[in-house]
Amino acid sequence: MRGVCAVILCLFAALALSGCMRGAAPVAVVQPRSDLDAMAYGRSYGVTPAPTAAAYAAAPIPVRYDAAYRLDAGDRLRVVVYGQEGLTNTYAIDAGGSITMPLIGSVPARGRTPVGLAAEITAKLRKGYIREPSVAVEIEAYRPFFILGEVAAPGQYPYVPNMTVESAVAIAGGFSPRAKRDGVTLTHTGASGALRAVVPLGTAISPGDTVLVGERWF
Repeated sequence: MRGVCAVILCLFAALALSGCMRGAAPVAVVQPRSDLDAMAYGRSYGVTPAPTAAAYAAAPIPVRYDAAYRLDAGDRLRVVVYGQEGLTNTYAIDAGGSITMPLIGSVPARGRTPVGLAAEITAKLRKGYIREPSVAVEIEAYRPFFILGEVAAPGQYPYVPNMTVESAVAIAGGFSPRAKRDGVTLTHTGASGALRAVVPLGTAISPGDTVLVGERWF
């Protein structure tokens, strides 16, 4: 009899122990971030859901800023003179290749880089107007490009960074039925003058370039 009772007590103990083990579950402890972490990262600590494909598609692609870009007529610039609201403004380079600003008047811009133009404006302002001017020049909008020949809508279009001949054709409505599609004539005007060449569709174009799509003969 005592043996039977001992067996029963062992069974009850085993069941109780099993129930306790089933009831226990892993616990994730999240430690709050310090103020320094919040300042460094700009957000609270926690689990962030993975970005969706739509979020990746909507994210803007950063455009590489080309400090060597040479300005010309048609470029629109944002000139910032720190501490001088009356001088800070958007200026377009006119057909003569200059911008006109208060106090200093006409400033030659054609052929200069944005950094070079900022230095020229700084030098002019320092001559009797502002003791220690601080100037920055950014390209607000590039001068347009031109596409002619066998496309649906030839003409002048705003330039977008990282454009190719193929994207220029797409902006102009695509090829006409008679277009020669294996190569187009690209005219680029640089410091050494105008350069003209037959190029493939993947060729990059620059502001002010002219794309000519020829006609096929068969």
